[in-house]
Amino acid sequence: MAIDTSDFTNGMAFYMDGEVYQILEFQHVKPGKGGAFVRTRLKKVKSGNVFEKTFRSGEKFEPCFLEKVAYQYLFRTGSELTLMDLDSYEQVSVAEDQIGDAARFLKEEAEIQALTADGEVLGYEVPNFVELKVIEAEPGVRGNTASGGVLKGATVETGASVQVPMHIEEGDVIKVDTRNGTYLERVSKG
Repeated sequence: MAIDTSDFTNGMAFYMDGEVYQILEFQHVKPGKGGAFVRTRLKKVKSGNVFEKTFRSGEKFEPCFLEKVAYQYLFRTGSELTLMDLDSYEQVSVAEDQIGDAARFLKEEAEIQALTADGEVLGYEVPNFVELKVIEAEPGVRGNTASGGVLKGATVETGASVQVPMHIEEGDVIKVDTRNGTYLERVSKG
């Protein structure tokens, strides 16, 4: 059963050119002259690349039914991450680059989602926000304040480096956005 552009919804996935794409946003446009079209923001599920594409109204696609499978991150061996399926308890090794840049913020026992279609894993979703303990922080320079926007380097418990405000110290627990690696807030003082 094919779908067309009038069936588009946010989060829907479909096959195009042999690849799976997920709709992040869409907008039906009906100009005064010419045919209607649909403007979309798509994510290529396997690579995570996001781009914009315009379709003619009525274009048809094969739907793809994405399933999310819950995994727990257990440990790292070199550039391999060992994950456990939370339903079957089966363990699998996954290359760090399959999970993406956010893998550097994973701590043991973190839950991640595998996106699968037809039994094939297409990609992984890591939580957007994680709370991590600061294990090393550059000393703050006297006179620099939190409101000054001055940042310093810090290393969190997973070994990742994060730019943090001057008032953050070793032992503090901070919230980090895994999508871009930025500091959001201090959760607790060490």
